[in-house]
Amino acid sequence: MNLKIKKLKALETEMRANKKLPLKSSLVFGEGLATAKIVFIGEAPGAKEDELGRPFVGRSGKLLEESLKEIGLKREEVYITNIVKRRPPVNRDPNPREIEAYKPYLEKQLEIIKPKIIVSLGRFALNYFFPDLKITGAQGQVFDYELGSENKFKIKLLPIFHPAAAFRKKETLKEFKKSFKVLVRFLKA
Repeated sequence: MNLKIKKLKALETEMRANKKLPLKSSLVFGEGLATAKIVFIGEAPGAKEDELGRPFVGRSGKLLEESLKEIGLKREEVYITNIVKRRPPVNRDPNPREIEAYKPYLEKQLEIIKPKIIVSLGRFALNYFFPDLKITGAQGQVFDYELGSENKFKIKLLPIFHPAAAFRKKETLKEFKKSFKVLVRFLKA
């Protein structure tokens, strides 16, 4: 078994054992290629994700998969996770305490995978990395970011609208799709 896979499994086991973490719904740790060049990060699991224990499996997940397919990628070739690994009640936004509690786990996931680029899905994921940016202004642009608590490394971050937002407005869907073209250009560079 690949060392990165072992480390991710150990981290997931550690999370499952941590009874101090807020929220008691199903753990949706993340899934995909442990050596992925691209990591997609959303805010928190929804109802379908909570039910199945997998990230982005509902309507938003289908749009994400379609968009990946349009640029020649499969879901299995990327890594998909959320900031908060358990569903907040009644689909509310994650609160600062929950985000802070799950932060070390997301950071460790990213340190293990060491992707070339993170695609933040929506405002919560963007604000996790850049608290002062607005998704409407930052969406579709590539930013530099430094990751790592022990061994710092530079990474690129591409904020895009959350797939759920793309269902609300045609213009948002258009921008969402356009951002995947930015991702393709980045990967080819």
